[in-house]
Amino acid sequence: MEYIQTMEKFNEVIQSEDPVIIKFFADWCPDCKRMDMFIDGVLEEFQHYKWYEVNTDELEGIAGKYEVMGIPSILIFQRGEKLAHQHSAFTKSPESVTEFLHQQLG
Repeated sequence: MEYIQTMEKFNEVIQSEDPVIIKFFADWCPDCKRMDMFIDGVLEEFQHYKWYEVNTDELEGIAGKYEVMGIPSILIFQRGEKLAHQHSAFTKSPESVTEFLHQQLG
């Protein structure tokens, strides 16, 4: 999973012709740390997609712009548009994240 550190890089990444998956997180977030314990299995299952992560504390305003009200959240972008958003309440297990990705990506 590639770490995005600038808005310029974020804007470049979301312009992809193919769907990209971006995890929004923060260092202080306990649910984010729980997700980190299981995300490798999800990454493996969806390895044919590009994965990125964004620290919402480092990129000021990004959470508000994309309506990320809780973290961790998983967002899918393609051609500059947000296609799907799994809010933090539904990112607590590998099954819920996997189900969301299957629904959105096939």
